[in-house]
Amino acid sequence: MKIIRFLKDNHEKTGLLEDDHIIELSCSAIEAINSKAINKLKKNVNYKVEDVKVIPPVLPSKIVCVGLNYRDHAAELNMELPEEPIIFMKPPTSVSGHLDNVIYPASSNQVDFEGELGIVLSKEAKNVKSEDAADYIGGYAALNDVTARDLQRKDGQWTRAKSFDTFCPIGPCIETDLDPMNQNISLKLNGEFKQKSNTKNMIFNIYELVEFISNIMTLKPGDVIATGTPPGVGPMNIGDTVEVEIEEIGILKNFIKKS
Repeated sequence: MKIIRFLKDNHEKTGLLEDDHIIELSCSAIEAINSKAINKLKKNVNYKVEDVKVIPPVLPSKIVCVGLNYRDHAAELNMELPEEPIIFMKPPTSVSGHLDNVIYPASSNQVDFEGELGIVLSKEAKNVKSEDAADYIGGYAALNDVTARDLQRKDGQWTRAKSFDTFCPIGPCIETDLDPMNQNISLKLNGEFKQKSNTKNMIFNIYELVEFISNIMTLKPGDVIATGTPPGVGPMNIGDTVEVEIEEIGILKNFIKKS
């Protein structure tokens, strides 16, 4: 099922996305992905998607991101495969939603796209084993790890380059039922494919990532793990439209605007 958050008449709501309409639910997104009886949460209210404003499907306390994690991306860069995941973080203030603007900061001259699969945690996770990781995952979303590449090169570490407001679009929904090991993932810039791969090309799979990260820090319900980007990363310009598509989730679409 696809869990979506949206605004209607300035009220935040949670819903079940079915084709082109939304069934309102009487709970939060995290409660919905944890529910064993979703039908009991349905309200007798439906909306057309075009009649509401879609907002980020989750409000994480943190976004933990994985660096080099696709074999085809490593081959593109002529880099050796890492022995363990390379991680960094984006702040919750970087989160934006489907159809939101990504603001191009005045301090950067190169802002890049990085289409990714995002893991959404459903409950607190600490020292989780990979074989148990699925029990802590509520679902998956499309994500764009927007990066000020020139600032990343300048600083040497990645915090500033990854952390600008709007630099982490997530959405359009949380898909609770998919095979994360075999999902086509792509990114289009102004309608042209720039990235194409499959999650089966990950170096560290999503369960291994949950184990690795939860042995470092406690993951809270609603936290997001960005699982790395496939080959083809490149720059965006003001006025561009960027779309991340994951096979069974849908399209996350954003617009690049001047600050």
